[in-house]
Amino acid sequence: MLMALPPLPPGAGPLAPGLGPLGFSTVGDAANGLLPFGWDVAGFQKWTLIYLGVSSLAFVVVWLVGYLRR
Repeated sequence: MLMALPPLPPGAGPLAPGLGPLGFSTVGDAANGLLPFGWDVAGFQKWTLIYLGVSSLAFVVVWLVGYLRR
């Protein structure tokens, strides 16, 4: 026997209060300004690449220090 889920209360939709959407259905959603904190797609990509580069560099430095101290 299948039971139906109760309906969501008013105001409980796909948008988290003050944070924006929890997921995007299309690429256009992000491009239409639905990113949180006032970010745009280009800035988000730039800072993501900077973060990945710095974290990769930190990993290599820690690995080299550990290798050279053996």
